[in-house]
Amino acid sequence: MTGRIHSTESFGTVDGPGIRFVVFFQGCPLRCIYCHNPDTWGFGKGREVTAEELMEEYDSYKEFLKSGGITATGGEPLAQPEFLAELFALAKKKGVHTCLDTSGIVFDPEAHEAVDRVLDNTDLVMLDIKHIDSEKHRALTGAGNGNILAFARYLRDRGIPVWIRHVVVPGITDGHDDLFRLGEFLAELKNLKALDVLPYHDMAKPKYAELGISYPLPDTPPLTKEEAIAAREVIISGIKHALRRK
Repeated sequence: MTGRIHSTESFGTVDGPGIRFVVFFQGCPLRCIYCHNPDTWGFGKGREVTAEELMEEYDSYKEFLKSGGITATGGEPLAQPEFLAELFALAKKKGVHTCLDTSGIVFDPEAHEAVDRVLDNTDLVMLDIKHIDSEKHRALTGAGNGNILAFARYLRDRGIPVWIRHVVVPGITDGHDDLFRLGEFLAELKNLKALDVLPYHDMAKPKYAELGISYPLPDTPPLTKEEAIAAREVIISGIKHALRRK
């Protein structure tokens, strides 16, 4: 079996615990207006590889990755579930820690057998919740968030550890009430292991220009570290409020 990837990174430090071998899958159904990897959007593009070839590449770096593992990101890895399942199965046979970085958008609550085969060999999921409000999520990404929240609850029910990631974009995802509601939702997740609140940046502008794509947020300023910390505190307050209410 083969899959299509955009690229790999040999020493990833922000894609899960430890130092990791990161595989960027090609193809994504979302069109997030702050996306910093627009070159991973197109399906059918990228490099065609086998899971064995990727594990051979991992093995060439494994002496430096003992505290980490392999992370599948994108693009959207779950858009190629059979290939991803094979890659993670091979990794687990070698005792390699597996991390899935996903938006969860392709999860179908009524038909998730292919996703289950991935999760059977997944140690950690890094789930991007881009907006807690479904209509605002649609304006931000092109799709609602129903399947994403269902996926979060499904991971909880399966007991798979999850890290939540949320990008704070000025004027779009930084509303106090929305951040608080996100926290209230996260209180449902007994499997929550970490919360990463990431500040929006505009460093992808040159990449958009190279691809001939108009940058969607030309006048949106990057978020400061202090503003990201403040946003995280609002989310945490929502978590605490929901837990107290229970």
